Amino acid sequence: MKSTLLVRPILTALGAILLFCSPDLSAQQPSQQEPPPKQESSSKQRDPDAPDTYKPQPKKIPPSGAEAPAFDPLRAEKDIEVGRYYMRKGDLDAAIDRFLDATQVRPNYALPFRLLAGAQDKRGRKKDAVKSYTHYLEIYPQAEDAGKVRKRIDKLQQELDKTRRKSR
Repeated sequence: MKSTLLVRPILTALGAILLFCSPDLSAQQPSQQEPPPKQESSSKQRDPDAPDTYKPQPKKIPPSGAEAPAFDPLRAEKDIEVGRYYMRKGDLDAAIDRFLDATQVRPNYALPFRLLAGAQDKRGRKKDAVKSYTHYLEIYPQAEDAGKVRKRIDKLQQELDKTRRKSR
């Protein structure tokens, strides 16, 4: 009795494995497929004045760099994950690139803008950090860290103003 209780699940699992691992019958080699049906030739000549029923559509080629990125939340999350990894490793340039990718994939997602701003801030790119922090607050004005971000923006602005005054 106990052996039949064990055999049934094993056979079911084996059947499932065979079902999912069996080769796809529709993807046979060309030599194994049936030849396409032959079309009968028409004895009528095509009338040159008759309108065509098939009109090929011209291919639409988007201008390079002008196409909008497709919404792909999983790609954005992966970019954020990899960007955070690079931040932990200390590779700020690679982190910035990944966070930028995430902002392009999901332009209305605030998190990559905050992370991007932090990486730019650490890298010394103050002007870019201010833009990214500002964009973060535009997307998510009620953020828990909004006050801290505003203070950081003010501090970066002051540092930028000092740098401008010294360069004059």
